[in-house]
Amino acid sequence: MPTPQRIFISADHGLAIVYFLQSDVVPTLLKAGVEVVILTDDGLREQINRRFGQPGLFIEGLRLSDARQYYETHSASLQWWLNFLRRVGGSNRINTEAMDSHIWQVEAEAEGKRRLMMPVMKAVVAVLRRSRAARTRLVKSQLKYSPDLYSDLFERYQPGLVVASTPGWRLDRYLLRQAFQRGVPTASVIVGWDNSSSYSIPGAQVDWITCWSALQKEELVQGSDWAPERVHIGGIPTYDGYFKKQWLMPREEYFRLHRLDPNRKLLGYACSFITFSPNYQNIEALARLTASDSLTEPCQLLIRLHPNHFMDEPLFAGEREQIRQLARELPHVHVVEPVPLGGELGYYSGEDMPEKTSMMAHSDVFLTVYSTMVVEAAIHDRPIISVCFDAPGGWNQAGKFSLPLSKIGNWPTHQRFREAGAGLVALNKEELRSALNFYLLHPHAHAEERRLFIQKECTYLDGSAGMRTGEYLLSCLKDKPAL
Repeated sequence: MPTPQRIFISADHGLAIVYFLQSDVVPTLLKAGVEVVILTDDGLREQINRRFGQPGLFIEGLRLSDARQYYETHSASLQWWLNFLRRVGGSNRINTEAMDSHIWQVEAEAEGKRRLMMPVMKAVVAVLRRSRAARTRLVKSQLKYSPDLYSDLFERYQPGLVVASTPGWRLDRYLLRQAFQRGVPTASVIVGWDNSSSYSIPGAQVDWITCWSALQKEELVQGSDWAPERVHIGGIPTYDGYFKKQWLMPREEYFRLHRLDPNRKLLGYACSFITFSPNYQNIEALARLTASDSLTEPCQLLIRLHPNHFMDEPLFAGEREQIRQLARELPHVHVVEPVPLGGELGYYSGEDMPEKTSMMAHSDVFLTVYSTMVVEAAIHDRPIISVCFDAPGGWNQAGKFSLPLSKIGNWPTHQRFREAGAGLVALNKEELRSALNFYLLHPHAHAEERRLFIQKECTYLDGSAGMRTGEYLLSCLKDKPAL
């Protein structure tokens, strides 16, 4: 009996677990008779196998601690700068505002030799932005940093294709580089809405990539030099469950879960962008409007903390505790926290998709800071407000970069949300009050704009993205690229 074809899938992030295992991507591969080896956090292998295990699916460790040790001990400074250049060196043929903000952050937080090197590296970025040849050389120059971490797995499973949730932007680059050196075809998927405009140049030689939309394809082709024929538009499998309503809890059950008042309108706020700015100023304004019954309808506020609120960062943890305290002090203010998957995958997980889905679906108005959840809330046809109050002093700590929220509207994804007219933006308390009252009185306003917005951003609105993506990966397995 012939050995089945096998595919390696790197799932080094909680969102990748949702993308591959809580959609039809992996089931489509298994149904075609292909065996799948998921490489993920070593400490979560048993947990993931218990939940998703089935014939033809194998769970192996991604050896992230070994990959990180290699990164930190082998030409660490040079590897760090290569990562920096790769992230921000994309072509200026696309909107570079997200990449520019990362440069400002690195420059503001740089110390010692890194600070001295910044002028040189900014000059290199300027060359990369204008020169495809320079970007190509950058990709090739990274290959010498390719530790022998996975040879035993390649020998044991003999994969015909290696798939990663990024084209080498994270530690998955070492797996992809080793695959390239062994002549194994590689493919990547785009998991995040802003990935194709925020991360830029691949960290390894990757043969194919699949993305959400024609908008992302243009960013990949124009900004990162992908050959158009190597870029597939497959939609976003992570959202298939939204379109199919498979995670949605009944409103009564959800309200009981959080002790919400069924007679009050629900305002849902999802924290976002906290790496660059506090959210507390937005939340406090919302909470006080809610608690004082200053809106046209009696409301209650449910605040979803961000995964980064649980990082080992005192500023982020401090804001988390401020928010919890605010909810204890004011009436009609509640907090919900993301559920961790654990290990390296942290709080970005699919463990609480019913919670996340139901919060959006049952919010009378959904608010955030241009989070990816504006797309997700639009799928649920909820009125959306991006709240962008500037925090006086930002994070207000020497050495920590802050970016005023009023200045981020031209980031590529933020710009598309605004230009689509899919929601409103509030830059101060009066604009926030006005926007909330408008949507409380006109809950169906901008419904058509939201529909067109998600059509452009997600492409397939029928829950078929997982199947389409799985079928594309099968085609990559059969179509080995010319060397």
